[in-house]
Amino acid sequence: MLTRYIHWLHTQWPAGKVEKLPDVREDGSTNVPGLYVVGDLTGVPLLKLSLDTGTKAVRTIASQLALKTVSEGDAETLDLVIIGAGVSGMAAAVEAEARGLNYRVYEAKRRFQTIADFPKKKPIYTYPKAMKPEGRLQVHADVKEALLDELQEQTQNIHVSEGAVKQLRCRGDRMLVTLGDGSEITARFAIVAIGRSGQYRKLGIDGEERDKVYNRLHDPKDYASMRTAVIGGGDSALETAIALSEAGSQVTLIHRRDRFSRPKPDNVEQLEALQREGKIDLRMESEVTRIGENDLDLRGGDGNNTTIDNQIVFAMLGREAPLDFFRRAGVKIRTETRGLEWIWISLFFAAVYLIYDWKNDGFLCQWLVGLKDEGTFPQDMPQRIASLGGWWADRVGDRSSILGTLAVSMKGRSFYYTLGYTLAVGIFGWLRIRRRDTPYVTVQTVTLFLVQLFPLFLLPELILPWLGYNGYFDSGTGATIANSLFESYIPMDQYLSQQWPEWGHPRAYWRAYGLVLAWPLSVYNVFTSAPIAGWLIISFLQTFVIIPWIVWRWGKGAFCGWICSCGGLAETAGDTLRDRMPHGPIWNRLNLVGQALLVIAFALLAMRVGGWIWPESWMNQSFALVFEGKNAAGETVNPLSWKWTVDVILAGVIGVGLYVKYSGRVWCRFACPLAALMHVYARFGRFRIFADKKKCISCNVCTSVCHQGIDVMNFANKGLPMEDPQCVRCSACVQSCPTGVLTFGRLDSDGNPVLDRLRASNVDGAVADR
Repeated sequence: MLTRYIHWLHTQWPAGKVEKLPDVREDGSTNVPGLYVVGDLTGVPLLKLSLDTGTKAVRTIASQLALKTVSEGDAETLDLVIIGAGVSGMAAAVEAEARGLNYRVYEAKRRFQTIADFPKKKPIYTYPKAMKPEGRLQVHADVKEALLDELQEQTQNIHVSEGAVKQLRCRGDRMLVTLGDGSEITARFAIVAIGRSGQYRKLGIDGEERDKVYNRLHDPKDYASMRTAVIGGGDSALETAIALSEAGSQVTLIHRRDRFSRPKPDNVEQLEALQREGKIDLRMESEVTRIGENDLDLRGGDGNNTTIDNQIVFAMLGREAPLDFFRRAGVKIRTETRGLEWIWISLFFAAVYLIYDWKNDGFLCQWLVGLKDEGTFPQDMPQRIASLGGWWADRVGDRSSILGTLAVSMKGRSFYYTLGYTLAVGIFGWLRIRRRDTPYVTVQTVTLFLVQLFPLFLLPELILPWLGYNGYFDSGTGATIANSLFESYIPMDQYLSQQWPEWGHPRAYWRAYGLVLAWPLSVYNVFTSAPIAGWLIISFLQTFVIIPWIVWRWGKGAFCGWICSCGGLAETAGDTLRDRMPHGPIWNRLNLVGQALLVIAFALLAMRVGGWIWPESWMNQSFALVFEGKNAAGETVNPLSWKWTVDVILAGVIGVGLYVKYSGRVWCRFACPLAALMHVYARFGRFRIFADKKKCISCNVCTSVCHQGIDVMNFANKGLPMEDPQCVRCSACVQSCPTGVLTFGRLDSDGNPVLDRLRASNVDGAVADR
């Protein structure tokens, strides 16, 4: 039953990995000053976007050159060196020529080599259809030969120097280029446009080095009537199999998985049609274990081995990106942490730990001397403000004033934590709106900030205390509400006579956080020493009525991506870090940590209720130690308690401390118990991300930017609605898709798609405007 439950909830969903690529900004620049990367290595294998990136990089470089002063003796220093004469490299060269730059292009083979290596009459997909790339180099052809002709014609006046570039190094404000023959040249800027030109991926089996094994197909007619095998499951593998079959070859296509996840839908449909006609033998869930001189061995998904006759093998597994070339140049690789970066990550993690330990009066703070003494920060904040002058002192002394109320709140450590949290959401949220610039992101980010500002900061720290000091909770309805939700810390006679405590506010206004942070994300309004009826009712309605309805209607992300403060920081401060979330089957299984914490939360709830019913039982006597880590004397002694293990360490220190390593959704994805409960709700929900599979180019950008680790592309290129319950509606996949494949929506009662009105993709918006 447990295995079936895990499969139903998490492990049934696709879990593809993301290819490592250089870390490139939108303008093509890298962390190495003066070094730009364009074309396929930016992550999107589209002809038009390759042209676009090459042109825009040169325009950026030209604007920077205009600001530089040429030094004497710099006559031999080039303005720009372009490495690679493919589509993006030649687009850069055409733009450099038009701007009169002193540039040079180097190519190890010949210009447009990758296109020249395509099979004869290979169809060309020039997505996005409505897009016109920047610059003078344009493409219109829809087959290989015509495309190559028009590219050659437009670039015939561009000189290409033959030679491989061995190494790039940054020397001050110059790029030092070492060629294959050992000679060196210098340039102010360098553009790398070599595409995925690394080594072909290997099978790692006996016979792989035989002369009969090829990594690319030139002319399918050369293999007519021959028994050929194609290994792979991407577009190149399917297109090779289709071309061979149409040329009269006896084709066996071998793919290790049970389905295709990456090829274009048109290729899959054509392949399946040929299979139905008996022209292609499709072997899914199979792996080649040996390649013989006239045969090859296969191992099927059932573990059985078979041998088939074979004359030619095409191992169409793609190439590894030339990452070592970039590493030697000092270019950062996405998701990799190297050298001194570990120091910065460790320092950030340590800083986050100190913040949470200080905020919660933790073990380190208790060990250090003097931090709890009266008269030290932040307990002395009223005195500090009063010392500014008589007017300030008068208002600080009057708690019914805004400043007087604020001064008391400033005595608490949580005030500064929440203030900093709110400022972070606001500042990084503004930057996110500018960066992504879609109606969806704008509305979502503003909503997240307003939720953080009002119910999660101003309400508990200023509004409610101010109302209390001004008598709104002394009698009548106000007193009833306050007594039901924000119990008094002092006797009622002292409260009514305004004998306020020196250490802080007289009521538990901090419980207002529970209006947004529902159980079991926040458990403190439920796990009280005596039951608080108001919060029990509110918490029950939130967790088991309101949130299930929200998730059913709009998906889990309606809470995680629009309301929750954890999500608020992840979507704003963590926006530029979202591509660091690891993907794959092993990481998907870690999602079950949240399920384990959810079980523990329910166990603690049972223990707490039992303690209320039987006050003398072990359930009541031991609850504080298990829950908050406190002994009978009120001292914090148990670091394995729920508060310290879950709230402080997992949600706080690890959740925020790992932002710069694994993105901002580590806590939300793997451990949040409320998210774990919402995953169950989401399995019955109607929210989906719909895909127009005919637009999908299997570039995997959508998967790479998902900071919940969802393999979005595996749904998109099949045209299937994405229903992985991990989705938090951040819109990164929708917004980042270069061809506008994805759209938020839901299923109606008849199972038909109903698309959201709030636009989340600028690609869709651009097409609609045209």
